[in-house]
Amino acid sequence: MNLLELYVFMLAAFVGFMVISRVPPLLHTPLMAATNAISGISLVGSLIAAGSARDHVATILGFIAVIAASSNIVGGFLITDRMLRMFKSGSDSKAVQR
Repeated sequence: MNLLELYVFMLAAFVGFMVISRVPPLLHTPLMAATNAISGISLVGSLIAAGSARDHVATILGFIAVIAASSNIVGGFLITDRMLRMFKSGSDSKAVQR
């Protein structure tokens, strides 16, 4: 791995953490929806990496990335659904449960 790539990764992780930590609680649901969309893009990229068949390491890392991105998407949608159910009124939630 190139030193520049490592620097870009560390900088992106730091900036991402700083941006997410400053989001007010009111905006968490729209942010989760955007995060799920980004996870979908990473899933496509990980599928490409897993199917590239360059060598065994790329295939194994791609497979791990597919599992991580898939679990991130499923978990994100479950959390978003749970958060949205909290904002429904009593009559709306009874209709959904039937």
